[in-house]
Amino acid sequence: MARTMTRDLTSGSPMKLVIAFAAPLLFGVLFQQFYSFVDTAIVGRYLGAAQLAAVGATGSVNFLVIGLCLGFCSGFSIPIAQDFGAKNEPGVRSHVWHAIVLSAAFSAAFGLAATLLCKPLLRLMNTPEEILDASASYIRIIFAAIPCCVLYNMASGILRALGDSKTPVLFLILASLLNIVLDLLLILVFKMGVAGAAVATAISQLVSGIGCVVVMRRRFPILSLRAEDKRFSLSTAGSMLGVGLPMGLQFSITAIGSVMVQMSVNGLGVNAVAAVSAAGKLSALFSCVFDALASTMATFAGQNMGARKLNRVNEGLRDAAILGIGYCAMAFLTVLFFAKPLLGLFIDSRAEAEVTDMGAQFLTTNAAFYIPLLFVNIVRLSIQGMGYTRVAMLAGLCEMIARTAVALLLVPALGFTGACFANPAAWVMADLFLVPCYFHIMRTLQGKVVPSC
Repeated sequence: MARTMTRDLTSGSPMKLVIAFAAPLLFGVLFQQFYSFVDTAIVGRYLGAAQLAAVGATGSVNFLVIGLCLGFCSGFSIPIAQDFGAKNEPGVRSHVWHAIVLSAAFSAAFGLAATLLCKPLLRLMNTPEEILDASASYIRIIFAAIPCCVLYNMASGILRALGDSKTPVLFLILASLLNIVLDLLLILVFKMGVAGAAVATAISQLVSGIGCVVVMRRRFPILSLRAEDKRFSLSTAGSMLGVGLPMGLQFSITAIGSVMVQMSVNGLGVNAVAAVSAAGKLSALFSCVFDALASTMATFAGQNMGARKLNRVNEGLRDAAILGIGYCAMAFLTVLFFAKPLLGLFIDSRAEAEVTDMGAQFLTTNAAFYIPLLFVNIVRLSIQGMGYTRVAMLAGLCEMIARTAVALLLVPALGFTGACFANPAAWVMADLFLVPCYFHIMRTLQGKVVPSC
């Protein structure tokens, strides 16, 4: 089988493979968060806390819509990874073609619908009136550019399914640098406000997506589609939707809980929205390691499930957990001692002392629960990689229930302090479901899958 630039994760030391595969992914996720970080810093420092709140107020509805699309992309890459692990080259090409067709259709439909409905959604979320127009101008552009976002994530998902975690990172770095330049140009020079940040994000995503596609066409013989590979099959499309739909719904179900929390935070005023926005960006930056380990486990579990090496899935998950727990301790100590200086990157701590204090409280509370977040990521993506996407969707339901409970009960009772516990409650509840499910799946598969030697 032609495997240029691909990586086989079905043999060799799981720890070494996890580190080698996760390292470029981590670098890419860091750059992705870095340009999001710069977006927020430029908006907060140059446009003020109110405009920062305008962008932050769109976060959960953004996650609701974009997450649905990205969930489909992640789901569509699973059968590709499994076929690659099983050395089924025709299956890889067929699934790649169906992933392209389905992703194009869904991204166009979701982009149009979300663009038309963005302002009603923001009103439904109790967005403060003084930032509503700015929020709408930002999120409308983000939604219109959903096809650009899907292009990159679908292409990078296909490449990772074949074991190539480096190529997506290279183009993500390029996109990150481009995004920063465009932010400065559109916001500071052309005075486009928060809309400039959205345009910069859309253009950078388009560039990174096109770059990944060009590499796929030129350097991966296994992805050279033939006429027979381009025959659209309803049964193949149905099976891929059977994997992609639960993952998309998982993102959206999880996001519903986030929407409920955002609604409750919006009701606490502009300062609370700005604090959560700034602290959320920092927390996302600290969470990059979890994202990289999770994506690694999705491919690792998918390939080894396809190769019928079940014990290696356990070994990979164990090694990912060891690496992640060590990182969690370091991340918490960093946040504990440096939360306020870090928040100063986004907001003027002297002029916005209340926002800084609230942001530090939110960030520290979340960091104290990073170990549960680690296991949500690596266990869920391992389960998804093995093909059990409906189980992962139920974990999203657990997160939604927890966040909704916090929004309806804790926030009215405790105010902003209650909102700080929304994410931790969701992570713990998801783990209480996911961990027993993982062991149950493994026990069920023991008699069906040949263990590795």
